[in-house]
Amino acid sequence: MSRIDGRTADQLREISFIPDVAPHATASVLMSFGNTRVICAATIQEEVPMWMKRQNVKGGWLTAEYAMLPYSTHQRKDRDSSRGKIDGRSTEIQRLIGRSLRAVVDLEKLGARTLWIDCDVLQADGGTRTASITGACVASAIAFNRLLEAGKLTRNPLKSKVAAVSVGMVKGECLLDLCYEEDAKADVDSNIVMTEAGQFVEVQGSGEESTFSPGDLEAMLAFGKKGIAELVALQEAVIASAMKPADASGLKALADLFKK
Repeated sequence: MSRIDGRTADQLREISFIPDVAPHATASVLMSFGNTRVICAATIQEEVPMWMKRQNVKGGWLTAEYAMLPYSTHQRKDRDSSRGKIDGRSTEIQRLIGRSLRAVVDLEKLGARTLWIDCDVLQADGGTRTASITGACVASAIAFNRLLEAGKLTRNPLKSKVAAVSVGMVKGECLLDLCYEEDAKADVDSNIVMTEAGQFVEVQGSGEESTFSPGDLEAMLAFGKKGIAELVALQEAVIASAMKPADASGLKALADLFKK
């Protein structure tokens, strides 16, 4: 089957990371999966939630928030604040982001701090949750490295990198990293979250008015594993290149990206 963007079945979209697009965060990155673009920011606060203090829970905490900006889709999406509540999809995704990062962060090594992960979707073309997880890991890793350099941490809390990718069955064919048009046509839609060591953090999969076989599941897992290995290699490169303190250079790179 010919894909809309000419990719092979097991090929990721063009992936890019632009660090420091939000200079006031401890670390940030603009994560792009093709035309899906998400700003992932990691902010360290020198305190823990009140419930941890009351229960005398040691270590730190990590929590995530996710939002699609009104102009991120073809038709304007109302802000959650204008509706007075977070919609169910956003709640599900931010919980997934939090679970994925807590699986690879040692909260005791973080100390009595809170790591806030904020994922804001600038442009949505499928895979916003997988882009958010992949970018959030990079932002967190850079933030931890900066705290280590500043002497605020003595041990790196990040136990392993984590990444995520979508896989689906479209007209009987397994496809990696679905764009919106492919996702809308998919008979089966899945999201796979894995560590760099190949351990699963979460597997989401469902038939869209369809069913799928054990063979389909095996094919999707194999594609997911391949895609995540490629994402981890890209994560490693950008983390290594972003050891300097946060500055405003990412803002120019962000502007240049949208000029293309």
